[in-house]
Amino acid sequence: MSTLASSTALRPDLDWSQLKKTILMLNLAVAQIDESMNEGNSSVETLSHSFTSLAPNLSDIQASIVKMKDSDGDTTDNIEQLKTVIEYSTTSALSKIHSAIIAFQFYDKLTQRLDHVSQSLSSLTALISNPTAIYSPVEWRTLQVSIRSKYTMEEERTMFDNVIAGVPIDQALSLFRQAMLERNNNEEDDIELF
Repeated sequence: MSTLASSTALRPDLDWSQLKKTILMLNLAVAQIDESMNEGNSSVETLSHSFTSLAPNLSDIQASIVKMKDSDGDTTDNIEQLKTVIEYSTTSALSKIHSAIIAFQFYDKLTQRLDHVSQSLSSLTALISNPTAIYSPVEWRTLQVSIRSKYTMEEERTMFDNVIAGVPIDQALSLFRQAMLERNNNEEDDIELF
């Protein structure tokens, strides 16, 4: 007696639906993105808190060393050399902490983008799974407007518009990367470190 296997794209039966399988795949993608974001957020929040609380301490140490150098007192060459080493070390540590904080800010942008992708995929899944909405151009346009409105950067909106207008994905991504490279080059001078 043979057992009936479930319907697949390779072995469809009368109940097979490309649409059902698409919805399942979209739901899987949404779940994976959400899980990645949750795991990443927890560890980054811990690191971010550690670095931001460490920075003022190092600033205090550095200020204390400057005060020690300015004080009138008998100091030996060894103590002066030690002060110089400590000052250099704290300056270097502060610089690394500032770099880490900037990296966390970029990571925050990444999680925002992933969250946007997750929400967009969920909205698309809801549209595709609704038998009346899937064939409605008004519903599709509403979805596009909703997705576009969640982009925070002009470069992202331009990329979205290009894809919707029929520009091939590779070309739209290339244009986006170029625009972001130009933006980052222009912003490098504008980054303020505490």
